[in-house]
Amino acid sequence: MRTPQIMAAVLLLALSLGAIDLRADSTGRDIYRQYCATCHGLDARGGNASTLFDDQWEFGNRPEQIRAHIVDGITDMGMPAFGPTLTAAQIDALMAYLTAMQGQAAPPPVRRHQEARTLDYRLKIAHWIPAEAGLRTPWAIDFIDADTALVTEKPGRLRLVVKGRLHPDPIRGIPQVLHARQGGLLDVAVDPAYADNGWIYLGYSHEAGFSIPSPAMTRIVRGRIRHHAWTDEEVIFEAARRTYTSSRHHYGTRIVFDAQGFLYFSIGDRGQQEQAQDLSRPNGKIHRLHRDGRIPADNPFAGRPDALPSIFSFGHRNPQGLAIHPQNGTLWALEHGPRGGDELNRIRSGANYGWPVITYGINYNGTVITNRRQKEGLEQPIYYWRPSTAVCGLNFYTGDMFPFWRQGLLVANLRYRDVRLLSLADERVIHEEVILKDYGRVREAVGGPDGAVYVVVNKPDEILRLSSRGQAPQ
Repeated sequence: MRTPQIMAAVLLLALSLGAIDLRADSTGRDIYRQYCATCHGLDARGGNASTLFDDQWEFGNRPEQIRAHIVDGITDMGMPAFGPTLTAAQIDALMAYLTAMQGQAAPPPVRRHQEARTLDYRLKIAHWIPAEAGLRTPWAIDFIDADTALVTEKPGRLRLVVKGRLHPDPIRGIPQVLHARQGGLLDVAVDPAYADNGWIYLGYSHEAGFSIPSPAMTRIVRGRIRHHAWTDEEVIFEAARRTYTSSRHHYGTRIVFDAQGFLYFSIGDRGQQEQAQDLSRPNGKIHRLHRDGRIPADNPFAGRPDALPSIFSFGHRNPQGLAIHPQNGTLWALEHGPRGGDELNRIRSGANYGWPVITYGINYNGTVITNRRQKEGLEQPIYYWRPSTAVCGLNFYTGDMFPFWRQGLLVANLRYRDVRLLSLADERVIHEEVILKDYGRVREAVGGPDGAVYVVVNKPDEILRLSSRGQAPQ
């Protein structure tokens, strides 16, 4: 049995990135599902924020501590202040609902080989790396060749998959990461010329470690793997230590390469939203480098004394998905918005995407960020989601197994536990279809060398393989 103090701590986490409806008669279930589930999931087993079904609480579990955190918030950890919006009755209702959820908790079902049908195809859904293999919070996947893939685990391990089998031992010697909240070992990307140079790129939350809590920032390195060990490491991007922040969220951290060989990567605003507009800061930006870390001469802010020369675009909240269009080479990004306002953006050199000056969302506690959705000189999203789906990875499909899906965007979603296919015409989304749902919180969906779609999910922690069983009847 959990004590009332522990359940109060559950309440704290439930509120940490959610918001509470202001109606006095709102039930706990209504409050949770409409607001808290955005980050903690409909089943409270976590998504972009923590699970509510463990016993690890960081900030004290006495009732007076909990109430102080609810009223005042914990800014560095991304929890807003709820003092202006919460009532005692709403806290009691949510507490009762969470207690009931705890009593009814059961492990999420682990699905086996199944079939599904989309508008165009009948799918076979296989558990390529099943939950029993022991992955822990996989975050990203990239393929070295048709038989070999690399998978990151958020706690700080890089795993090798050979011919559909997970190597039992992590790669030795990868960099130490700060695994806290949204931080950890995040993206992995194989160099386009890997066959010639062997380079592999990692993006992760890097801890400076000179104060408590220690500041952190997204860092990009590259190295090679020899004899199952990480070697030859080079730092490709490391921000100035003065720009590190003690927050533990909004790291961004996707890596892609274009046809010219440039490397792009994202850094979220790190919870310091105004800094997304500050060109002297790395956070809230998408950056562009040569693959060895040099600054391209034609970067939009190169040579400006008031700006970081690596910046390609700015005004971003938390871009967790990046993709290069396979035909025209344009850069696209998925941006994890506030409550409402997840965005798909076409990224242009030097452009300002508006955060937090304009947005289609509001704060998690229900307060207004800005009344502006448009402003001259600021980019509009190609597409946005209200309510938020908690977008994550983004990839264009280019394989042969699903020809009707070619040039479509595979969008991973945490909140609704689904993969969506966006069909594009020029720079417009003309159709959206859910092609997979309820197999876990989806971190990334990517076409593999064989044309199948590989889906990285959490809760359960596994990788799915979607293959074709032929066209669906029309």
